[in-house]
Amino acid sequence: MDIAITSGYVVPVDGDPIDGGTVLIADGKIAAVGAAADVTVPEGAEIVDAAGQWVLPGFVEAHGHVGIHEETIGWAGDDTNEMTDPNGARMRAIDAINPADQGFVDALSGGVTSSVIKPGSGNPIGGRTVAIKMWGRSVEDRLLKEPASVKSALGENPKRVYGKKDTLPSTRQGVAAVIRDAFTKAQDYKAKRDHAAEEGNPFDRDNTLETLVRVLDGEVPWCQHVHRADDMHTAMRLADEFGYRLIINHCTEGHLLADEIAERGIPVITGPLMTARSKVEVGNKTLANPGILDRAGVKVALTTDAPVIPIEFLVYQAILCVKEGMDRDSAIRALTVNPAEIMGLDDRVGSLRPGLDADIVIWSGDPLDIMSRAQRVFVEGREVYTYDEAKRTGTAADPYYREA
Repeated sequence: MDIAITSGYVVPVDGDPIDGGTVLIADGKIAAVGAAADVTVPEGAEIVDAAGQWVLPGFVEAHGHVGIHEETIGWAGDDTNEMTDPNGARMRAIDAINPADQGFVDALSGGVTSSVIKPGSGNPIGGRTVAIKMWGRSVEDRLLKEPASVKSALGENPKRVYGKKDTLPSTRQGVAAVIRDAFTKAQDYKAKRDHAAEEGNPFDRDNTLETLVRVLDGEVPWCQHVHRADDMHTAMRLADEFGYRLIINHCTEGHLLADEIAERGIPVITGPLMTARSKVEVGNKTLANPGILDRAGVKVALTTDAPVIPIEFLVYQAILCVKEGMDRDSAIRALTVNPAEIMGLDDRVGSLRPGLDADIVIWSGDPLDIMSRAQRVFVEGREVYTYDEAKRTGTAADPYYREA
């Protein structure tokens, strides 16, 4: 059935807001967006009256661990890091996600409808990331892209993990060496593989190196966990050496290098922002960082790094960034179209544009007002979360229920 969301304050993100606008949904896609007079609502369509409310695309969390690092159940639900091999390029986050994790319902309650789930930062090379929706019976039901990127880490985390084991890498130079060695082997592997194919000879494939070749070929971007400015320079040095597409994740000291990051055209996924200075390399963290990067011309997305910060608090980070000087339109873009573009998902999500998935959130008011809440959440045109004002509780649809 067609659905028409009418009379709301529609924020397409990639276009001007429309007061009293209409968003038309057909077959799970956005069919039209515009002023009421410009959108023809088919006879028999379900009408959703959004008068007095704001209508936005679902938020996109570009760096998280929901479903792979489950809450409340300790080690049994923590599949974030395979910390037995410094080069985990063959690991795939998709194989460790539990769709029943409570974090997915929490995400919907905060207006988050998509996320890129990543391995953790315990290894120099953590593995393949996956972009999924926040609602669905299985990971396959939710799938947007796999791999969305390959996760890598510089700095304290991998050197701490392996330093405790008294094995490589136990220093920053060791971490960089693991990454450099891995890409050098991948270059050699690609040359031998391609030569074997030209000669029609059999070739033993290697899942680790196959993944890294896809990075070298520019097919898959490299998501680099990095906090400190000097580690960012190492990330840039490695990217220059091997020519892959670099995305800086966290970027805690990015405000020190904002002009350089902008000049290089490197996108940034920054956060989590609402945490203590828990280790040396985040000593210079500031809520002003996203705004400084944005004003320098860097494409910025915000992350909670969930469950480091509860994923439903993603919008609160944007509010605090605006408080600390970030342009409010940029803050909304950092939750929607920017993460979608950075992670190559903007053909599906991130804005209210005809042809994109109907992942839509109806807010009680301006989402950058801390008192506003997500009242109705649609994923691919299906209402999957509803907030009951009288009961002051939200309810998610059961993905395992099928009508007879």
